Amino acid sequence: MTTRDLSRELEAARDAGPVKDIVIPPCPHLLVQLQNELSQADPNPHRVADIAGGDVAMAAALIKIANSSLYARREPVNSVGQAIAMLGVKPTATILTGFLLRNAIRIDPTLIEHFWESSTRRSLAMAHIARQMYGVDVDMAKTCGLFFHVGIPVMLQGLRGYKSTLIEAMARRDRTFVQTENAVHRTDHAVVGAIVAKTWRLPATVVHAVRLHHDTAVLHDASVPEEVRQLVAIAIIADHLVAQHEGLKDQREWSQFGPQSMAFLQIDVNEVDVWVDELYLDFEAVVVA
Repeated sequence: MTTRDLSRELEAARDAGPVKDIVIPPCPHLLVQLQNELSQADPNPHRVADIAGGDVAMAAALIKIANSSLYARREPVNSVGQAIAMLGVKPTATILTGFLLRNAIRIDPTLIEHFWESSTRRSLAMAHIARQMYGVDVDMAKTCGLFFHVGIPVMLQGLRGYKSTLIEAMARRDRTFVQTENAVHRTDHAVVGAIVAKTWRLPATVVHAVRLHHDTAVLHDASVPEEVRQLVAIAIIADHLVAQHEGLKDQREWSQFGPQSMAFLQIDVNEVDVWVDELYLDFEAVVVA
């Protein structure tokens, strides 16, 4: 699937397919401002601080995360400016994007218990793996981790009967998660998540990777950009790392697709086992604000 093919597919799904009845959360104006600043050749940290401070809850969330044990500071951060100086502009942008994403989807938290914690851990895991790879954009990997499964709460919010589908998809052994979604709703969370990412003006690479993150056939498809295939492979390993930490024993996708993902990235299971240990404290320190 080329980038042009992907764009056509998402436009068709949004305009005429089953997705047309799902409410896709619009891109928040604060994120638009943030993206515009980050698109500059030399983003101004003071401007980023002004944007982050434009919403009291978002500013408080940024300071809370900067003061979490994930960053282990001796002295507490007391302002948005201090948080940005400590974290850096791009990591700050990822944190703010995650905050805006969580707050854009209003849904009963009992329906997706631990969803945002798992998404944050996936984001951390993808960034950690990306740092071990040559030429992989760490911040892009981190953003992908936040958006890969965002289609699930959007579908819960907008599709009648999706709660039952979600339960069935997690229980089925004869077909994959997305196959169950498509059998019932004629679409899946990878398509919906890609539409959200596109609506939120995320880079085309992120949109592409979100759409294909359950399609491991793309690992061998030269028509798909290399960086997209890398992100898909990294996501499969990241999901395994998160599942290991959260005590999930039955990992069907890892059994099926883990070996080819590791082969694609030219790593072995010993490295993956090391990452489980290296990420333990980071995973434990996850704060969702």
